[in-house]
Amino acid sequence: MIHAFSAADVRAAEGPLLAAEAGFAGGLMHRAATALAAAARAELVGLNRRVAGGSVVALVGGGNNGGDALVALALLAGRGVRTTAVLTSPAVHEVGLAWLVAAGGQVLTVVEGAPGTRVWAGDALAEAFAADVVLDGLLGIGGRGELRGEAATLVRLLGELRETSVDARGRQVSRVPRVVAVDVPSGVGVDDGTVPGPVLAADRTLTFGAMKAGLLLPPAARLAGDVELVDLGLGPHLAARAAGVVVSRLDAADVRAGWPVPDAAAQKYTRGVLGVVAGSRSYPGAAVLAVAGALGTGCGMVRYVGPETVADAVRAAHPEVVAGGGRVQAWLVGPGVPPDDADQLDRVRRTLALAAEADLPVVVDAGGLGVLPDRVGPRTVITPHAGELADLLSARGATVERAQVEAEPLRWAQEAHRLTGATVLLKGAVTVVAGDGVTYSQAEATPWLATAGAGDVLAGVLGALLAAASDSLTDTARVAWCAAAAASVHGRAAREANPGGPVTASTVASSVPRVLAGLLVGLT
Repeated sequence: MIHAFSAADVRAAEGPLLAAEAGFAGGLMHRAATALAAAARAELVGLNRRVAGGSVVALVGGGNNGGDALVALALLAGRGVRTTAVLTSPAVHEVGLAWLVAAGGQVLTVVEGAPGTRVWAGDALAEAFAADVVLDGLLGIGGRGELRGEAATLVRLLGELRETSVDARGRQVSRVPRVVAVDVPSGVGVDDGTVPGPVLAADRTLTFGAMKAGLLLPPAARLAGDVELVDLGLGPHLAARAAGVVVSRLDAADVRAGWPVPDAAAQKYTRGVLGVVAGSRSYPGAAVLAVAGALGTGCGMVRYVGPETVADAVRAAHPEVVAGGGRVQAWLVGPGVPPDDADQLDRVRRTLALAAEADLPVVVDAGGLGVLPDRVGPRTVITPHAGELADLLSARGATVERAQVEAEPLRWAQEAHRLTGATVLLKGAVTVVAGDGVTYSQAEATPWLATAGAGDVLAGVLGALLAAASDSLTDTARVAWCAAAAASVHGRAAREANPGGPVTASTVASSVPRVLAGLLVGLT
């Protein structure tokens, strides 16, 4: 599992190591810079460039990230790379700068009072855009807020130049430099993943010592590129600071270890029975897709409750489904239930009341969100997208719109958990789960998964998992784990359905059994 820590806790964990360092050559900065230089060399090789004769430009601010970039340039210069530092602060890391100057690197500055040759920002921009690789060392984990001044100008213009080098289909039409972010892309919210101003999108981020929350959280996560954690020996010091974990991410091994698997004594009732109140005369397909997701996940039985016409459609697609009520271990309510369908909404309300009385886990999706009681327990999982979460919060007195939820998904998912008591699965390109004392983010989904019915399938996957795991849900943190695991499987199923191309909700549902099989036997 990947745990991402707060900036304050990372700095505290670094403290003992910094105090114990005998000298710069063996210090944290030198180890970070060595990894950074290796990453830049790898990018040069990937561009079919020879390392000697390649060009690397670093955008350098006044903090330790700038120092890492300066030392990395010095190391690269020793390998024959043409290196240039563009300073955006009057004060930069003195030792790093001395190393670069001694190695013969070029030093330019776009601000008064800084060492190096003063140049116009346009000249510095041209230098960066002409490079093979750009290192972003402007701000580190100590930075707060957006980039300002010349640093913001350089980042904004370089980003625009890189964007104009790609056509409407995302194909590169002219050469652009590869961007490697130093620790984090400068200007992102390190602890919350917000993007308050211009950020230079990275192709790769080397983060040092510990994962930073902003690298896992939307919207910043999409700007980090491939993230590589460089071990600096902070593990023992971070272990004592578990409270500093801001967000976690499940990997394949975590899903495999925690997924409930039937044993030889299993039968359909012990494997989990899911009750489903979904679909309507207007949207019968939502029920069909939700049931498909549940069946593909492997629950022992699905009971469908709803209009007879929808029940007929469900049974036609899935003859193993039982129509009508009965004993269940979990409920799924709401997919495909419109606000004008009084009968189905009444079934949703009654089901929510029954689930609360019996303390059963329940997934509340789509139309069910509008009739969610004011307070529920964490065994209720709500699965809104940003617009639905904004509506739910607004109905409870919060002043928030969809764009605000998209800009600060961590904040608003946690606020929804606080206000409702429910475990919150906020759907998006990166899914955020906020539960009792734990937050997850999962990023397995492909952009092609943004398609009609995909959320119905996810709701079915999650409902089936909660039914199968119902005996373990007395630990409410386990509910959030289930939500994150379901999002992981759902995203993987979309990639399996058609790698790199468009998918439909139906093909995603049909891929779920293969993905689960691969996960459970360790093939993925």
